[in-house]
Amino acid sequence: MKKNFLSGLLPCICTGLLLSCSGGEKKQEETVSEKVKVKTTVAKMEQVERIATYTATVKADVVNKITPALPGRIEKIYVEIGDRVQKGQLLAKMDGSTLKQQTIQLANLERDYARNQELLAVGGIAQQTVDGMKAQIDALKTAINNLDDNTELRSPVAGTITARNYDNGDMFGQLPILTVEQINPVKAIINISETYFTKVKLGMDVEIKLDVYGDEIFAGKATLIYPTVDAASHTFGVEVTINNSALKVRPGMYARVYVNFGTVESIVVPDRAVIKQSGANDKYVFTVESGVARYHKVEPGQRIGEHFEIISGLNDGDIVVTDGQTRLIDGSEVETVNN
Repeated sequence: MKKNFLSGLLPCICTGLLLSCSGGEKKQEETVSEKVKVKTTVAKMEQVERIATYTATVKADVVNKITPALPGRIEKIYVEIGDRVQKGQLLAKMDGSTLKQQTIQLANLERDYARNQELLAVGGIAQQTVDGMKAQIDALKTAINNLDDNTELRSPVAGTITARNYDNGDMFGQLPILTVEQINPVKAIINISETYFTKVKLGMDVEIKLDVYGDEIFAGKATLIYPTVDAASHTFGVEVTINNSALKVRPGMYARVYVNFGTVESIVVPDRAVIKQSGANDKYVFTVESGVARYHKVEPGQRIGEHFEIISGLNDGDIVVTDGQTRLIDGSEVETVNN
């Protein structure tokens, strides 16, 4: 009976041992399979152009407000908004009644002056009286010249009419009658960090893109550098002039100005290696060290095609994960499968 019991137990023990061995093998296989398969590349130090982007609103190169020196009635306006005008072109005419009155008064004074000079020659009048009349004539001529300039209003520049605030017959008030803007060239003012103060030079070339024209590039130059740095923002102004002979660029357009500050050596990695941390603005990458993934918070610089410049957080020669990093945490074991 005892023998029969052992005979029945033996197969069970053997089966248990086999199952145990099989489970151990599975466990070992599962341990091996826990390694995350990743693709990697080498972070390399490369020459990178330091290009900074600034935003600005395009402005006219010159803006003139057409306004008479004295209040009065507007007799006629000769132009409309959008008209292109030449320097010296007649734009508007004010009521000329005061000018006519003073012109008549001048003519009368000049006749009296001529008669008094004849009297002075024969001793019939004092020199002081003649001199006083001459001073009156000179003062009236100056006043008439000013009235003439403010009766016929002419454009001081070649440009485009961008505003008209009155109609014929209106009384001139506070607003200018017309606005003339010179839009060839145009300009944009950008604010650059004081870090680059010594790198900005008059005449340096810049590139401009306008949202309305997509990726089309317009050429510009730095034509004015503000001499002081703003104490609050630690930036300084730079005026960029844009050639606008085709008149495609108009005041008020939104512009992006690209300034090249030369080349520097920086770490460069593929853009797919850089991950934005969920819920934060932090960026990070994983590197591989002795088969283990390591987390690195990085500071990306500019995008260069399909790559990112890395300002801080990586070293030249680091092995950087480019695929498979979404399944990684710091310390994960990895298997590199680049081929």
